Amino acid sequence: MFNVELSSLAHHFLKKADKQLAQRIIQRIEKLAEDPFPADIKRVVNRKEKIFRVSVGDYRIQYCVLYEKNILFISDIDKRERAYE
Repeated sequence: MFNVELSSLAHHFLKKADKQLAQRIIQRIEKLAEDPFPADIKRVVNRKEKIFRVSVGDYRIQYCVLYEKNILFISDIDKRERAYE
């Protein structure tokens, strides 16, 4: 199981989101910590780093896996329209 770290953007998003949405996203992040590569992930294209994304309704969680530190780093959480800007 990986340790989860949130970027300041992801942390800010979870603080401002309504409780029901935040809970759904946190549950999904907990599942990712156990298995960071489920069947429904996609790699974010046009990025030098290996950034992956997973959907939670209309929202996207973007993350990378740092194996040497055993960390799942959540870089961004946002609505689909704004997630790739």
